[in-house]
Amino acid sequence: MISGPKYKICRRLGSAIFEKCQTQKFAVSEGRHANKKRGKKPKALSAFGLQLIEKQKIRFSYGVSEKQFSNYVKAAMEKKGAGAAESLFDRLENRLDNVVYRLGIAHTRALARQIVSHGHITVNGVRTRVPSYAVRVDDVVAIREGSKARTLFSDTAKKLEKYSYPSWLSFDVKTLSGVVTGRPKNTEGNFDINTVLEFYSR
Repeated sequence: MISGPKYKICRRLGSAIFEKCQTQKFAVSEGRHANKKRGKKPKALSAFGLQLIEKQKIRFSYGVSEKQFSNYVKAAMEKKGAGAAESLFDRLENRLDNVVYRLGIAHTRALARQIVSHGHITVNGVRTRVPSYAVRVDDVVAIREGSKARTLFSDTAKKLEKYSYPSWLSFDVKTLSGVVTGRPKNTEGNFDINTVLEFYSR
């Protein structure tokens, strides 16, 4: 998904949006930008503005289009109360490209999306090229046998020896395959999903 200049987006939404913004280079860029803005009073955001920013933070983080995201929200809002927020989070986390990223096979979601699109990943033994494919509990996500010898995955097993996996995923470095063992949990607290639901319920 083309999302525009990443530094500009991170400046508006926060450095957690893209891995590219979590570097010393971005910090230096931010320092220069702050010097230019020194003395200028930031504008106070309205409730609508805050909701819009939260929506954009989630959408850009997961790399989904506006149409995809609105479809996820629409499906999630069929459930009432707290169930809607949990449902939306589940739909985003259970995307195949996100699972590949969470397993540590790719260091960014953008790379995970590319890996899936190029046919390097299988789900339950079947090659799957759809990044938005929704995985389920007990699904086995693995690097395709024919892709393991590629340079892209040559040191994957070594890199993942000390990798910390989410509680709802497990991974076998010997077979380069992971299993979805449960439901994802929103423990990081990076996003306010309820605010996003309020934005779409207007």
